[in-house]
Amino acid sequence: MHGKEFILHLINKHIDRNQYDYTICKTEYAGHASEIARDAAEKGIDIVTAIGGDGTINEIGRSLIHTDTALDYPLRLGERLARHLHIPINVWGAIETLNRGFIKDIDYGIIDNHPFFCTCGVGFDAFVSLKFADSGKRGLLTYLENTLHESLKYQPETYEIENELGTVRHKAFLIACANASQYGNNAYIAPQASLTDGMMDITILEPFTVLDVPALSFQLFNKTLDQNSRIKIMKEKKITIHRHQEGVFHFDGDPMMGGKDLTVEVVHRGLRVIAPERGKHR
Repeated sequence: MHGKEFILHLINKHIDRNQYDYTICKTEYAGHASEIARDAAEKGIDIVTAIGGDGTINEIGRSLIHTDTALDYPLRLGERLARHLHIPINVWGAIETLNRGFIKDIDYGIIDNHPFFCTCGVGFDAFVSLKFADSGKRGLLTYLENTLHESLKYQPETYEIENELGTVRHKAFLIACANASQYGNNAYIAPQASLTDGMMDITILEPFTVLDVPALSFQLFNKTLDQNSRIKIMKEKKITIHRHQEGVFHFDGDPMMGGKDLTVEVVHRGLRVIAPERGKHR
């Protein structure tokens, strides 16, 4: 992984100047990325390229929904959506993708009025997101440490999921509403999810025992989680999740406290992104 300054150097060196005039803006405080992106969209700028983590990219994306300005990733620093879109893992490949300038319209989701692009949900993953946000350290190792530690004592809850046909009740370890197929790091929580079908894949993980863990872990990273008997899948445009008490939910890994009732819906092709022209984007 390269540092941001080196990425800026490579962009300056390899970007197609016959196509692009560009300005580099550095964020100075939380929320500044959103302001920069919103201003760019209002000025009719064609593309906003995000150099940062998932938080920065989500800030920018939320300001670009329903505009003509496209979101671009120069590297998999923000990896959840980039992995689904097959953005090259190396800097040069990512810059070449930008130079080709292929624009794709994708869906995004909304939970409790908060836009998201990959996944949102309640239960264990939201609980861990909150623990992770409070950790002094960052990174994959910290996340895995929190996950392993908390999974031993986490108690599943009973939820009601309401759609236009009625309501179903599930006792669940987690409920993940997926626009894209994975959490990140090639962990496929919804292997069949599509960014362009106008639907969410709702993954419900029912209570399991320690004996189920090896199979669930293998299938999570092998794109076969939907084949596990502990997993239930629904495809929906809009649902409301009812729970017994207020608590945490997450959107793209960001934790937020919410009420007993959470409405989740997908907005069809509301964000423009730069992506490889070829490849299985779905």
